[in-house]
Amino acid sequence: MAQSALEQLLNIMSALRDPADGCPWDKAQDFHSIVPFTLEEAYEVADAIEREAWDELPGELGDLLFQVVFYCQLAKERGMFDFDEVTRRICRKLTERHPHVFSDMSLSSSDEVRVNWEQLKAGERAARQQFSVLDDIPRALPALTRAGKIQKRVAAVGFDWDNLNDVLAKVHEEIDEVMAEANAKERVTSRIEDEMGDLLFAVVNLSRHLGVEPEQALRRGNDKFSRRFSSVEQQARDSGREMTQHSLAELEVYWQQAKVAEQKN
Repeated sequence: MAQSALEQLLNIMSALRDPADGCPWDKAQDFHSIVPFTLEEAYEVADAIEREAWDELPGELGDLLFQVVFYCQLAKERGMFDFDEVTRRICRKLTERHPHVFSDMSLSSSDEVRVNWEQLKAGERAARQQFSVLDDIPRALPALTRAGKIQKRVAAVGFDWDNLNDVLAKVHEEIDEVMAEANAKERVTSRIEDEMGDLLFAVVNLSRHLGVEPEQALRRGNDKFSRRFSSVEQQARDSGREMTQHSLAELEVYWQQAKVAEQKN
């Protein structure tokens, strides 16, 4: 019987880690050493989706799947778990968390599904004797993503602003506190950092209330700035002068022209 593609991938991974004939690089890796590659592959998947590079997406998803297979191989070698155990657990979790699909519970809206999901997760945390709804949010998440998850968790138990105006007022309050430290007679970097953290956290909260993922919004902002700055650089080159030979006012004119050109496209 011919191997399935998944069986082939698992066998390739096993061969790469073979003590005698495997790849020296793959044999040298452990759980900790491949984490950076896993994060990189996840971001490459996100990048392909954001660029709508659908022809690239299968390859990027394959790279990410390989990371999962790598962890499973490492665990199998240590007698901890294997790929089958990972798939069994996710199947069980998805079935248990979707009773409206796999049992007789009736949930008719996305909001009802979300509330039920959070209740199920709360029950799981209680079973693990986790005393805070924040206990299982990974500290290693990107800061914007972690802030968003923290805010969603506390909102699920009623700790949230009632309306958008209150959220916006908090952003303005945090800006004032940043500027108070920035304009202090003696600047203290740690205090400014604390206030900037509060401001960023408040902005993430505003983003959440507007239904926008902050990490994705900032990536879009980064891309937009990069496109416009590249246009500024090109306009500077077209002028025959180096960027550093331009005044800030001249560069601002280029920037505004880049914005207008982008809006026309």
